[in-house]
Amino acid sequence: MSAGGILLLAFFSCLLLPAPALTIELAQKLIAMFHLLDINQLYTIIFCLWFLGLGAIEYFVIRFIWKRWFSIERDA
Repeated sequence: MSAGGILLLAFFSCLLLPAPALTIELAQKLIAMFHLLDINQLYTIIFCLWFLGLGAIEYFVIRFIWKRWFSIERDA
C-alpha cells in the first residue's frame, strides 16, 4: 500500500518538472533516425520516457528517504 502511494506521488510530482525541448534540426534528425511519421509522434515518445524516468528516480529517492528516516524498525 505504501509503495503504491509513493509511486503515485512520484508520478504526480514529476508532472511539475519541465520536459526537454528540442531544436527543429535535432527533431528532424531524430525523426529520420527512428523512422517516425511526424514531430507529434517524437514528442509523445519523449514525454513518455521523460515522465517515466523522472517518476522512477523520484520513487527510489522517496523510498530511500522513507526507509532511512521514517520507517519503524522492529527488533526481532
